[in-house]
Amino acid sequence: MKIAILSCFYPYRGGIAQFNANLTLELGNSHTVQAFNFKRQYPGILFPGKTQFVTEEDKAIPIESTPVLDTINPLSYISSAKLIRQWEPDLLIMRYWMSFFGPSLGYVARHLNPRTKVISILDNVVPHEKRFIDKPFTKYFLGGSDGFVVLSESVGKDLLQIKKDAHYITIPHPVYDHFGEKTARAEAESKLGIDPGKKNLLFFGLIRDYKGLDILIDAFAMLDDSYQLVIAGEPYGSFEKYSRQIETSPAKARIKLFNRYIDDTEVALFFSSADLTVLPYRTATQSGISAISYHFGVPLLTTDVGGLKEAVEEPGTGIVVDYPDSSVVADGILRFFTEGRQEEYIANIEKHKQQLSWNSFANKLIDFYNTL
Repeated sequence: MKIAILSCFYPYRGGIAQFNANLTLELGNSHTVQAFNFKRQYPGILFPGKTQFVTEEDKAIPIESTPVLDTINPLSYISSAKLIRQWEPDLLIMRYWMSFFGPSLGYVARHLNPRTKVISILDNVVPHEKRFIDKPFTKYFLGGSDGFVVLSESVGKDLLQIKKDAHYITIPHPVYDHFGEKTARAEAESKLGIDPGKKNLLFFGLIRDYKGLDILIDAFAMLDDSYQLVIAGEPYGSFEKYSRQIETSPAKARIKLFNRYIDDTEVALFFSSADLTVLPYRTATQSGISAISYHFGVPLLTTDVGGLKEAVEEPGTGIVVDYPDSSVVADGILRFFTEGRQEEYIANIEKHKQQLSWNSFANKLIDFYNTL
């Protein structure tokens, strides 16, 4: 079968590009796959981070791709659809994670050969940070797909709110396994320059308001000196309010801050030194951070929002707290370390990882295609 994938690939960086690369390689084991990339993913003025592109330190998988789509140039929508039509795929796969992409991807999906089926993998339907364009752009985009893969049931429910007749399947986010193996804890702590002998809490990934870092900083202040908080990730927007919060925290000396993009070569160090990955999110659908944490066998604490509960509570891989509140999160952290279930959570992660392979994801996606 001929499969086209239209989304971001190398040299773009980040979780979406990493996901796409892994899926492309897995599907390529059994099918002919062509990656179609963005010429321009975001205009620089709209991108809140430092760069959209990989650096020399990244272990990004260099998937060969054809750059075709400029998200703010409608002429490229036409040429992209034409180029994909000429390749004559049986299936086009697209990724959708924010409404900004609705017009460009939606146009391409609507202008393919009738024999080409379109499956869209939905990270979000309702965005975490809402804008007036969300509903019309998303509705337009959804109308061009034949079927959908959602990564959590909460996204499936959001999908049906907008497209009541949507044909979809839920397949959990596979484990990211391209960051290498876990290193010795003492070595990881030494290389990061963090204090040994502490109970290490890890907040990892892009820092955005909805992820609740401020909640965790307040929660951490309620914990004793045996705990250490490691914050590792690039802020999308200003970090000033978090800096003020850390500066005035009574636990300031035990907060280790790496507020920058974490290169792929460093990821293993952070998770190798962690006892618990904390996701104090205010809103969520699912989290790519959990896919990294599972790879390194690190249990999770998450709030009961979106699809995070189903990703943690059902397989028994960590603690779920009722809502995003600092005292509630602090209590959850204390329970994790006092209930004595850490080894149980780690064993459950190892079992769960077997179901979260890229091979399993790809096979389920193809089985779903055969139902369309």
